[in-house]
Amino acid sequence: MYFAALLARTEDGWEASDTELDDVETLSDLTDLAREASVDEDTVLVFIEQEDAWFGVVRVDGEEDPRIFVSDATAAARSSYGEILLTDELLGREPGADDTIAALEELVGLDGTEDGEPDITPDNDNDDDDDDELDADAVPAGPIGDTGILADLGLPEAELLMLRTDALVEIADALGAAEVLETVR
Repeated sequence: MYFAALLARTEDGWEASDTELDDVETLSDLTDLAREASVDEDTVLVFIEQEDAWFGVVRVDGEEDPRIFVSDATAAARSSYGEILLTDELLGREPGADDTIAALEELVGLDGTEDGEPDITPDNDNDDDDDDELDADAVPAGPIGDTGILADLGLPEAELLMLRTDALVEIADALGAAEVLETVR
């Protein structure tokens, strides 16, 4: 079960609205959605939560690049909405690396042979292999992103990192927006 909401900062405080992410396919789409909710290019927070698994916060301040925090990258990677937040930049990958890898796999094939080449695979069952090496495309376990994303709004980094269940409620409470968030929950 997912929950997504926008919190837009206004002169009078925070305004909340629930949001559907069905048409959101990229971080750019999500950022555009947040900017549409902005009043005078003020701060907009996008909350995404998968019940008892992970939560993410995207902060959009005017035309600046979005800032992202994800509570559990591994759990988010298994979610279509989480994949939106786990950008190459956030994961420390070269942009487009997945496209390059996919193109190479298509040329060579998944078995590592070129088209028409026989599949001659040596039988190496040695325990000395470097199986413990991390895959370059692996998603790190635990929190990832900008831990100071909400520090200037009243939620220090250390407290953000300690949040687990009901995280969005606790974040909204720290921001003084618990009542408005509750109206869309």
